[in-house]
Amino acid sequence: MIESLQQIEARVAALAARIDAPAAALPTYGRTRDGAHPHIEVHGGAYHYVVVERGIEQEHRRTPALDELLFWIFDDVSSQMAFAHELRHRIAGQDCRRLAFAKKLELMGRLDPAYAERAGREITAVLARHPYRDG
Repeated sequence: MIESLQQIEARVAALAARIDAPAAALPTYGRTRDGAHPHIEVHGGAYHYVVVERGIEQEHRRTPALDELLFWIFDDVSSQMAFAHELRHRIAGQDCRRLAFAKKLELMGRLDPAYAERAGREITAVLARHPYRDG
């Protein structure tokens, strides 16, 4: 059964509290804020993760699975948080992704071990194509 926007918003808020996610990083529901900020829609028996920038839809993912939607939301939220963390704790000469990716996996693990595992596989794939470049 597909959950309502209000139910999704409550689930997202509960998960966000686990990682102290800033409210500004969370999506809007049922309407766009534009500026490449994601919003969530529910229709056609599916959840929609939509990103609009300057009035133009840049991304639109659709899934019937709530867990998939939640992963998408927190994949983005944890990335924002991780790179903000890296910026505050930057280590000269070290690829910024080292610290950011570690933080992202920590955050995703606090939400759901399966999220951390999946994010880890995605990071591994990125690093296979674009290895760390320190120095």
